[in-house]
Amino acid sequence: MAARRARAADSRAGFRAAEPGPVVPQGLLRAARKSGQLNLSGRGLDEVPQHVWRINLDTPEEAHQNLSFGAADRWWEQTDLTKLLLASNKLQSLSEDIRLLPALTVLDVHDNQLTSLPSALGQLENLQKLDVSHNKLKSIPEELLQLSCLKSLLLQHNELSHLPDGFGQLVTLEELDLSNNHLTDIPTSFALLINLVRLNLACNQLKNLPADISAMKSLRQLDCTKNYLETVPPKLATMASLEQLYLRKNKLRSLPEFPSCKLLKELHAGENQIEILNAENLKHLNSLSVLELRDNKIKLVPDEITLLQKLERLDLANNDISRLPYTLGNLSQLKFLSLEGNPLRTIRRDLLQKGTQELLKYLRSKIQDDVTSPGGEPPVTAMTLPSESRINMHAITSLKLLEYSEKQAAVIPDEMFDAVGSHPVTTVNFSKNQLNEVPPSYFAEGHSSFLKDSVCDVNLGFNRISSLSSEFCMLHKLAHLDIRNNFLTSLPEEMEALTRLQVINLSFNRFKVFPSVLYRIVALETILLSNNQVGSIDPLQLKKMERLATLDLQNNDLLQVPPELGNCENLRTLLLEGNPFRTPRAAVLAKGTAAVLEYLRSRIPT
Repeated sequence: MAARRARAADSRAGFRAAEPGPVVPQGLLRAARKSGQLNLSGRGLDEVPQHVWRINLDTPEEAHQNLSFGAADRWWEQTDLTKLLLASNKLQSLSEDIRLLPALTVLDVHDNQLTSLPSALGQLENLQKLDVSHNKLKSIPEELLQLSCLKSLLLQHNELSHLPDGFGQLVTLEELDLSNNHLTDIPTSFALLINLVRLNLACNQLKNLPADISAMKSLRQLDCTKNYLETVPPKLATMASLEQLYLRKNKLRSLPEFPSCKLLKELHAGENQIEILNAENLKHLNSLSVLELRDNKIKLVPDEITLLQKLERLDLANNDISRLPYTLGNLSQLKFLSLEGNPLRTIRRDLLQKGTQELLKYLRSKIQDDVTSPGGEPPVTAMTLPSESRINMHAITSLKLLEYSEKQAAVIPDEMFDAVGSHPVTTVNFSKNQLNEVPPSYFAEGHSSFLKDSVCDVNLGFNRISSLSSEFCMLHKLAHLDIRNNFLTSLPEEMEALTRLQVINLSFNRFKVFPSVLYRIVALETILLSNNQVGSIDPLQLKKMERLATLDLQNNDLLQVPPELGNCENLRTLLLEGNPFRTPRAAVLAKGTAAVLEYLRSRIPT
């Protein structure tokens, strides 16, 4: 007992006797000598204490004081420091003594106030990851180019205006982030970075890209968002490994052609000045699942868009498109189609608001009309009879649509159901009324039981519904449910019976918890739950939902994002903006779903 007290006193004495300046607790240093890892992040350090740089050289304090070593105290068996974390401090410089840590493989000094880096960094020949992001660096020392094992170099959010010409010497690099700097050009030696997988050049001042970067045969993700690019080098189209290309917020007038980019899955080119979308731009993109072209000046969508049979998201919002090819309806994988802000003459505005599946259904229904009367405009009254007629029998019999929307009605008149008779209706649209409930008799046995056996698509959006009845859950063929902008706080457990439900829109309701029944509807592919008050999600349950590709949780009350969500690798679209959590940061979210999932996986405790 006395020996233990003496050891405790000795350790406190060592703490007091340390040299002037910031002090690192002896316990941390002891642990670091055993593990080879030292985490000094967020300690308000103005400088790194000298004994940190000398941790592998100096005899530990306790060796002079403790004469009875147990197996745990054999300091002479210490491990060289391999991982040093100094993030989120107040460091303005790093000492040249960093060379005293030659075994380092990871050095993280992000979120400090560094204006330069020591040339001695070049002597860390084992360094694999260097994170100096979120500092005030204006240049990079040439010596850094000697790091022959470096795989990850993070330089985002600094003040770099140029890079050393010999940057391509870092041939082992797999990840390079230079976003949010002041770069005006890229060294041609970048062509030598043949192992690079991810390159982020977003938010700089680049006016062009060197054609030589096409030599990066391993590159899968290239982010050039928010620069001043007017063209993209044609050679870019030869990058056979490229999967994600971000060209948003530039000055492009046309899209490049991609004859060799057979693996390209995501192309983001919104907020440019693109006027023409050519068939040549599209016909080689057989693997494309996301095409984002919003906020351009596109006037025409070519029929060849239907060649993109793997397309899941197509964003054409805020362009100058006046007409769509009806064959767009044949894109069988399409889950999200955005067309708002276009001067479309042939599709009524209320149809655009009914969701992607109903719009595609409408386009498919018009393909035959287009064949029988080529060049003819589709009649304006295809979906509704003139306003004085209450019941649209054409919609019921030909389109299998039961519609009573935008009437501000508190109840749906019985004559609507009587008119249906035995016609098998597949789509019900009661949106934009004043409904407080969905009368259960509509979907129950007996009265209008035909609905139960045929309805696939129900739109109850923009009403005043506060709960769904269990009878509603008898619609066993339901695939698409839109009940946005209501007063829902929960969903009935009986919804588990909706085994074919693929898409559910619950945005703008009053959910405070994620409806647990959704975890048990395995067919779900899209869950839209934005603008509620959801505070948490269960990543283990979500991972079991193997078909879930789109999850929108924007503008909720999530205080944290569980790292295990990163294991939901089937997610193609994960939207989390507008929540009060601190991490992932906005800069990570802006990189897109794949980057967010990767970031979350990196945070899973091991």
